[in-house]
Amino acid sequence: MEDPAVPATGGPPANGNGNGNGGGKGKQAAPKGREAFRSQRRESEGSVDCPTLEFEYGDADGHAAELSELYSYTENLEFTNNRRCFEEDFKTQVQGKEWLELEEDAQKAYIMGLLDRLEVVSREQRLKVARAVLYLAQGTFGECDSEVDVLHWSRYNCFLLYQMGTFSTFLELLHMEIDNSQACSSALRKPAVSIADSTELRVLLSVMYLMVENIRLERETDPCGWRTARETFRTELSFSMHNEEPFALLLFSMVTKFCSGLAPHFPIKKVLLLLWKVVMFTLGGFEHLQTLKVQKRAELGLPPLAEDSIQVVKSMRAASPPSYTLDLGESQLAPPPSKLRGRRGSRRQLLTKQDSLDIYNERDLFKTEEPATEEEEESAGDGERTLDGELDLLEQDPLVPPPPSEAPLSAERVTFPKGLPWAPKVRQKDIEHFLEMSRNKFIGFTLGQDTDTLVGLPRPIHESVKTLKQHKYISIADVQIKNEEELEKCPMSLGEEVVPETPCEILYQGMLYSLPQYMIALLKILLAAAPTSKAKTDSINILADVLPEEMPITVLQSMKLGIDVNRHKEIIVKSISTLLLLLLKHFKLNHIYQFEYVSQHLVFANCIPLILKFFNQNILSYITAKNSISVLDYPCCTIQDLPELTTESLMLVVFKSAPILKRALKVKQAMLQLYVLKLLKIQTKYLGRQWRKSNMKTMSAIYQKVRHRMNDDWAYGNDIDARPWDFQAEECTLRANIEAFNSRRYDRPQDSEFSPVDNCLQSVLGQRLDLPEDFHYSYELWLEREVFSQPICWEELLQNH
Repeated sequence: MEDPAVPATGGPPANGNGNGNGGGKGKQAAPKGREAFRSQRRESEGSVDCPTLEFEYGDADGHAAELSELYSYTENLEFTNNRRCFEEDFKTQVQGKEWLELEEDAQKAYIMGLLDRLEVVSREQRLKVARAVLYLAQGTFGECDSEVDVLHWSRYNCFLLYQMGTFSTFLELLHMEIDNSQACSSALRKPAVSIADSTELRVLLSVMYLMVENIRLERETDPCGWRTARETFRTELSFSMHNEEPFALLLFSMVTKFCSGLAPHFPIKKVLLLLWKVVMFTLGGFEHLQTLKVQKRAELGLPPLAEDSIQVVKSMRAASPPSYTLDLGESQLAPPPSKLRGRRGSRRQLLTKQDSLDIYNERDLFKTEEPATEEEEESAGDGERTLDGELDLLEQDPLVPPPPSEAPLSAERVTFPKGLPWAPKVRQKDIEHFLEMSRNKFIGFTLGQDTDTLVGLPRPIHESVKTLKQHKYISIADVQIKNEEELEKCPMSLGEEVVPETPCEILYQGMLYSLPQYMIALLKILLAAAPTSKAKTDSINILADVLPEEMPITVLQSMKLGIDVNRHKEIIVKSISTLLLLLLKHFKLNHIYQFEYVSQHLVFANCIPLILKFFNQNILSYITAKNSISVLDYPCCTIQDLPELTTESLMLVVFKSAPILKRALKVKQAMLQLYVLKLLKIQTKYLGRQWRKSNMKTMSAIYQKVRHRMNDDWAYGNDIDARPWDFQAEECTLRANIEAFNSRRYDRPQDSEFSPVDNCLQSVLGQRLDLPEDFHYSYELWLEREVFSQPICWEELLQNH
């Protein structure tokens, strides 16, 4: 298979006589260089064939897909085992009927009996009863005729199980299994842990996951009792019940225990899936997050949002990938800067080049075109060199506006894009910086943070300030930072902050002191699941809940296990990445310093190079790889007879991140491209002029798809925030602010300097002090030594106070 990054054949032959213009020997070198350059461009523009990915961005995949990912293909044999355990128990309790034939009261009575039988001492008997409960949660597929029926009865049974108190019972059993030192020591002694070492945990976690996922799913046809049960269940998972920590913290502790090596038998994929769904259920998904953001802006008196980011991205059209060989050719074959400055084209050529950059408002930005003629390419090359010359002039003094006589010409010829997807934003400090420069230039002094006084400034500056203020955007984070500064300055006068006890706030409080360990553990697992990771002796084993007890001995078994392992890793990557994204978004909305605290620990744990590791590969192959066997997916595998699998049927199924991210643009999916372009936009100011010259199509894509901030000279590297020497100071300041925030809000020492002082003499003398039992024997001696024999210097005492 060809590497998509390497262009295939295409275009005319790259030689000096290919277009009939081969001339004399003295001029042959230059046409050859240009012809090779043109050939590379034609090949790169005509070779990339990337179909648009059918991908819908949302909180989760379809209901059936999310349930199927709970099970590995190695576990498929256990479906039959679960059914057998249920049928054996059911026959002893109910005669002559099946589960679906019972009335609801009879079903509830049977479930109560199952829960009673879970309290037996025998571990083996308890596992059989737990398997019977799991069979109910799986939809009693033995009595169903279709996948739709299985999914329907799975939801029905899960609501019934919750109403009878099954989740709390299984939570107690989960605590017992986590603290089971015998199982941990047994797994530690084994040279290789397999799926057999986690049987009890997998059954318990599967029941809990099915209950969370089925109850979390909202449908318009749900009865009123189900809606009430859903809200009650969400509250129980969100808050500490019966002096216990929130359920998510228990799962986080399982993750850290697994990564520490103390419990290698934990089925980590099921733990992570359950953790992700619990966090999404309790805190809310992306649509709920948008609703919370709108509510919070209204509470703070801020104007409403101009758009919904997710809806804007959904309406975006994916762009064709940029031509990578062209960028390389431009950087290698372009004349030196000294020669470029020596040649100046006409203004018509400059504007023609600018039109070619702005033409994307009428057609696809990177759409493959017909090969241009030599004359057209010569003209485009001259225009590009002219544009480079103009950029040289702009870089010399970016603050000087062009002469008035030239401005109308540019405005007449340049076509501005119509209907950009994002409303531009302007920060308060952008307006202040603009006025500071304007005042220094026109009146010779500044007025600090005053953005209202425009006396002495020309009329165009007035209009500019008016436009900037129209697009001024105040974020929730700006208000939170300002409030935090006021609380730090005036803790006594402002009093104690009232912090709402929201699910997000409670989760952060519980995670706070162990948050570094949680982030490191998640990233360790993510590293182990990376597609390019190599097995190391100190790496953790994330395959304990997918490897069979007996390793495959045939080619078919090996291929099936290989697909299962790759699928297992993909699910782990999805659960961790979505979990981190949810936490970051909710913490950012709850308080900006909570978000920054999590972000800092992710950076400290090398999260950035780890994420780049996923993109630093053949990204198209990774994105389009199909690591699944549909006939083995739940619920299909429980209804249909499995066809015979053959090998043929399975085979058909700062870190220098700019080049890595740029390769990710080859994936034609609008949301992925948007965030890649956002990351590239942040870096353009540091990548230098040569990189920007060689990647003009990428720069144009950034201009088209990424939100604009007025006064942001990202395309020229003149941003006021692009000073690298300020980076460490800003990070230190941010870290100090985060520590002060956590200390003020969550550390409440009894003897702080702001604690009230008791000034009443009788009250102080009347306090009872805990003294040693033998103190009254030496009381008089203590008075003589510490009080009577010590001279008191009253003058010194008064001076000290």
